[in-house]
Amino acid sequence: MRRFIEVLDEFKKYDKKEVSLPKRATTHSAGYDFVSPIDAVIEPKSSKLIWTNIKAQFEEDEVLLLCVTSGMGKKGIMLANNIGVIDCDYYSNSSNDGNIGFNLYNYFDEPYLIKSGDKIGQGIFTKFLKVCDEEEIKNKRNGGFGSTVK
Repeated sequence: MRRFIEVLDEFKKYDKKEVSLPKRATTHSAGYDFVSPIDAVIEPKSSKLIWTNIKAQFEEDEVLLLCVTSGMGKKGIMLANNIGVIDCDYYSNSSNDGNIGFNLYNYFDEPYLIKSGDKIGQGIFTKFLKVCDEEEIKNKRNGGFGSTVK
């Protein structure tokens, strides 16, 4: 099963009742467009984390890659970590229920204005492969955003 759904109310970051689930813009679009639930300004040479209040459920051999749109790149906006990697076990984690966030960085010299409903990035589902001689991994996810680097 592959789907987007709202995070539980107690994990929502903003007082917004309605959430716009990601969708593809055209029949051949690879990416699902995410929109901002808030108005925000990203100051020059600064970053801003925007939570979507959306989580993604998908298969164990898949990953959701987060990217900015080409139009955002032309305006000096990129993901602070260049690409976001959402693992399947991020879904419904105990610290944020899998709330997907876009940490956007403005490398231009002018502020970048985001309005509620503007595209802030896209998510692309893809399969991934594992090496055949990998040792068994027993670690389980115990948190949300950035939890595997702790």
